[in-house]
Amino acid sequence: MTSPMQIAIIGASGQIGSEVARAAGAAGADVLAVNHAACDVTDVTSVERALAPLRAGDAVVNTAAFHRTDACEEAVDQALSVNALGAFNVAAAARSRGATVVYLSTDFVFDGAKRTPYVENDPPSPINVYGASKAAGEALTRAANPASYVVRVSAVFGPAGSSGKGGNFVEAMVAKARAGEAPEVVEDIVMAPTSAIDAAALLVELVRRSAPFGVYHLANAGACSWLEFTSTICTLIGAGVRPRALKASQVNGKARRPLYSVLASDRLSALGLQTRNWSAALAEYLTLKGYRTAP
Repeated sequence: MTSPMQIAIIGASGQIGSEVARAAGAAGADVLAVNHAACDVTDVTSVERALAPLRAGDAVVNTAAFHRTDACEEAVDQALSVNALGAFNVAAAARSRGATVVYLSTDFVFDGAKRTPYVENDPPSPINVYGASKAAGEALTRAANPASYVVRVSAVFGPAGSSGKGGNFVEAMVAKARAGEAPEVVEDIVMAPTSAIDAAALLVELVRRSAPFGVYHLANAGACSWLEFTSTICTLIGAGVRPRALKASQVNGKARRPLYSVLASDRLSALGLQTRNWSAALAEYLTLKGYRTAP
C-alpha cells in the first residue's frame, strides 16, 4: 500500500499555515506541523533536522516570514535572513530530500505603478525592504529547488489571526466597530483581500495535482480599497458606524506601500481552478467567527 504524501508546514500555527494543515489533512495528506521552536529557517542544521522525515515526492510549505512591514525598514538584516536566506535553506533542504517546496509570498513584491491587476508573469519591483526580501526569497527558492511553487497572497484574513501582528485587519475593524468607534482607514490604497481558508485550499490543490511549478496568485477575486473593505465589514456585521477616510500620505509609516497591488491569476484557470470574490469570502469568515448570522 502506497503511503500518503507527507506535507511539512513551517509555521503551522500561523494564519495561513494552520489552514494549510487543515486542508492538507482533509485531502488525505500526512501533515507534519513544524513550529518555530522546531525549525529556525535561518539555521541550516535546524531546517535539515526538521525536514529529515520527508521522502521523495513529499512537500514542504514555507510560511515562515518576518512580515511587519515597517519593522523591516529598520531590521534589514533580519528581514533578509528570514525571508530570503531562510527561504533558500528550506528549498535546498527540501531538494536534498527529493521534496517539493512551496514559498508563501506577497503583493508587496510589486510597486503599484501598473494600476491594473498584477498577474504571475509581471516582474517584481518592490519599493520597501519587506517586499525586496520576499522577492529575493522567491528567486532563491526557485534557484535552490526547481520543484517549487511561489504563491502570492495579499491582505490575508484567517481564523487563526497573524501571530506577528496580533490578529488581523478584519478583527481589528470588528473590534472598533463593535465598540462604536468609527475606524480611520486609507481610501487610496487598493488591493485584493485574501481568505486564508481559500488560499490554503488552492495551495494544497496545486501540490496534490502536481501542477506545473512556478508562480501562482491565490488572492480572492476582485479589488477594493481598505476603506471599501472596512465599510463592507461594518455593513455585514450590522454595525452602526462607518469608517472615516484617510489618505495614504496621512499615515506615518516607515515603509512605502504600493498604492495598487491587486493580484489576479493567469494560471489557475488552465487547471480548472478559480478564486471567489473577496466579499463572499469575507461574509463567510464573519459568519464563521460568529460576527454575523448566516443569511
